[in-house]
Amino acid sequence: MIFLALGATEAIGASSHFLKIEDTGIILDAGADPEQDGPASIPEFDLIRKNPGWYVDHAIITHAHHDHMGALPLLIKSFPHVLVHMTRATRDLADLLLPASARLQRRKLKEGSAAFDPLFSEEELEAYSYLYMTHELEEEFDLSGVRSRVPVKGMFYNAGHVLGAAGVLLSSANGSRVFYTSDTSLRPQAIIPGGDYPDEPVDVLILESTLGADEEAENTTRRMEEQNFELAIKRTIERGGTVLIPVFALGRAQEVLALIDRAKKRGRIPDEIPVYTAGSMRAVAEIYDKTRFVTPRLNPDFLVYGVEQRRIPRSMAAKLNALAEPSIHLVSSGMMFERTLSNELAQGLIEDEKNAVLLVGFAKEDSPAARLLEAARQGKGTEVVIDPMVGPQPVNCEVQRFRFSGHSHRRDLIQIVEMLKPKKVVLVHGEEPAKQWMSDNIRFYYPETEVIIPRVGEPIEI
Repeated sequence: MIFLALGATEAIGASSHFLKIEDTGIILDAGADPEQDGPASIPEFDLIRKNPGWYVDHAIITHAHHDHMGALPLLIKSFPHVLVHMTRATRDLADLLLPASARLQRRKLKEGSAAFDPLFSEEELEAYSYLYMTHELEEEFDLSGVRSRVPVKGMFYNAGHVLGAAGVLLSSANGSRVFYTSDTSLRPQAIIPGGDYPDEPVDVLILESTLGADEEAENTTRRMEEQNFELAIKRTIERGGTVLIPVFALGRAQEVLALIDRAKKRGRIPDEIPVYTAGSMRAVAEIYDKTRFVTPRLNPDFLVYGVEQRRIPRSMAAKLNALAEPSIHLVSSGMMFERTLSNELAQGLIEDEKNAVLLVGFAKEDSPAARLLEAARQGKGTEVVIDPMVGPQPVNCEVQRFRFSGHSHRRDLIQIVEMLKPKKVVLVHGEEPAKQWMSDNIRFYYPETEVIIPRVGEPIEI
């Protein structure tokens, strides 16, 4: 069995791995780096062709986040006979989000903010969709390759990360078992329950390590974060301010809407305070609602569109009117990148002390969201540049970060190792300090387990 990392291994970027098991070639995810454009954003699929006898029979897309699915059209271009496996909800999201990515690439080229032609078109996506095969959770499906003499099977398990997200168990007829967690969460969120995992031990565990270096995450309870989040909104509304919540359109937006709905029903936020949403998160919400009885839910009766919300106006004058009243605005992007709605709205809010920007997700170092948070920590009036075209602005508003992650913290990741008792652990999807902490602790608690930290382009026999 051979493992080869095709995407980012020293950071959280384009997630993609090649696994050769019993002469069957399987791609685990085909992500694109959301902070890169053009060829630099995609995994190195050509690494597979450099090895004689290697071939891609199947691809598994574990969920619809861009860093796990965004390069799928390029994978299909590279290996036209590949069969692509995912859950039904992930396919519904792919049919929405991949065409949106094609349109965004075209727009960025046209406006001059990107120097590369789009990597794929909407027309190509229509042609590729016949290769998508969907499977129910914990239902076995065939992954045998055309050259394999030993059958290989797959089985999806709820990953607890986002709608449709799944870990996958790969097993061959000779008895070997590999489990790929992808992004996973043992603990429930507001809508999605915690993940499920195989009952029996595995030989190899391919384990995410996103929060491996985050000591604070393991010491933070979700209940306390929810209470502090409600209080921050309440404070802002009481002083006549506007709350801006930058969110990722898939997952975090819907979860935060559920939290706001819960707070309103409990009387902790005034029910009359308007909530504004915009963009693709509204279309994603429709898929959340459509699939609520056929995907894992804490409460299948909850409707994201049951939460009263208004569409953010398109014109600047109407936007300013909406921002002038006490209100809550959920908009993308979560990291507040330039030329996004969250960045645009923040420019008009951060200088006024009555307002608040509440960050509810990961903010990569030197992203506008991370710079804003650091400026706020240094004290009121500290200047920050969230858009170079605008220049420095003093940060007078309240800025806080809340931990509503869809990833397991590091102690829970160690718990997955305890549950699955693997002979080998391959650490992926994490920055170097995260993987190092995970490696040190797995070796300490489970000295009989071999820990592997892969590098891009280096085949590893597992």
